[in-house]
Amino acid sequence: MECKTNKREKLYSLLGDLPERSQPVIAKKIKELNKGVYTLEVLLLEVEGSGDIPAYFARPQNVTEKMPVVLFNHSHGGNYQLGKTELIQSSDYLQKTSYATQLTSMGFGVLCLDMLGFGERRGKAESEIFKELLWKGQVMWGRMIYDNIRALDYVMTRDDVDSSRIAALGMSMGGLMAWWLSALDERVKVCVDIAAQVDAETLVANRGLDHHGFYSYVPSLLKYFRTSDIQRLIVPRHHLSVVGNDDKLTPFEGLGIIDEELKDEYEKIGVPENWKMVRYECGHIETAGMRAEVCSFLQNYL
Repeated sequence: MECKTNKREKLYSLLGDLPERSQPVIAKKIKELNKGVYTLEVLLLEVEGSGDIPAYFARPQNVTEKMPVVLFNHSHGGNYQLGKTELIQSSDYLQKTSYATQLTSMGFGVLCLDMLGFGERRGKAESEIFKELLWKGQVMWGRMIYDNIRALDYVMTRDDVDSSRIAALGMSMGGLMAWWLSALDERVKVCVDIAAQVDAETLVANRGLDHHGFYSYVPSLLKYFRTSDIQRLIVPRHHLSVVGNDDKLTPFEGLGIIDEELKDEYEKIGVPENWKMVRYECGHIETAGMRAEVCSFLQNYL
């Protein structure tokens, strides 16, 4: 346990100068909308060092017990205008049924915030944000992770939430956030990532770096961590990864490396069933089969 604690501290230290977490997250409810099958809270989360972060919280209607919550991390896709709206209105590469509708119908609450540079936080180009933060000793991905950790802090304060049943979920950039956040924060009990398994060394070898935006590049990361090393920090918690064999953003050879290394890690501690990678013959999309697998996994383990 101590070894993992040290590794988490090291990983977090690579994310640049980040704000302290000394002040509580203050939530302001802008409005509440009846979406028919669920209720949508439109929020501003006042976060130390990040200002007001626009967020959505979708919850089932007529909830009588504390509910499990999924932190839904929106994707990138160059859709800077979309951000958290992806929760209630699927991107073209996601299944048509929104995750707000899907997850609330399963009895889950769902939180999604606009990540830096997206939705109501857009205005500067991603490359501009990345460069400015780098000059200041900060890392764009670090700021994004920090905001999501603070989002978890907020979730823990809600009296309608079962704080022992928290999951992280997302596709592409959102999936990357799901496994990074799960690795760094043990409050996440279930991790689900869609089209987000990028083995860094394989990406470099395949000259695929320009398939990805600036946002996720962390200085000195490969001196200390492989992709699977980060995800080992999720063990023994439940982790599902659904991927496409023809997805250029997640090189095929790298999928095998990550799968084998995590299989070994979970088997070593006697819980091989807690890790699952399921491959589909597709590119960078969420198929109907993937959606069914995701829902089944969350239903079984959250």
